Amino acid sequence: MEAFSILAQLTDEGAKAAEAAGSAGFAYGLAAIGPGIGIGYLVGKSVEAMARQPEAAGMVRTTMFLGIAFTEALALIGFVVFILIGL
Repeated sequence: MEAFSILAQLTDEGAKAAEAAGSAGFAYGLAAIGPGIGIGYLVGKSVEAMARQPEAAGMVRTTMFLGIAFTEALALIGFVVFILIGL
């Protein structure tokens, strides 16, 4: 009878760990959506600006890469939080 209670405790702990990992994965998925949309919008508008004024393409490209770096930092922060929640 005692073996069943120990097994039930282990199963509950395993279920809680699986639930925490699943929720952390879901949280990272949500954290990756925003930067993905932001980078897509940023690159699209930059290409549009370069098509309208080709002489300003160098400045637009530099600004675009800076924006991409800052937006990607949000995704990396989300990944770090995902790792910390998972542990």
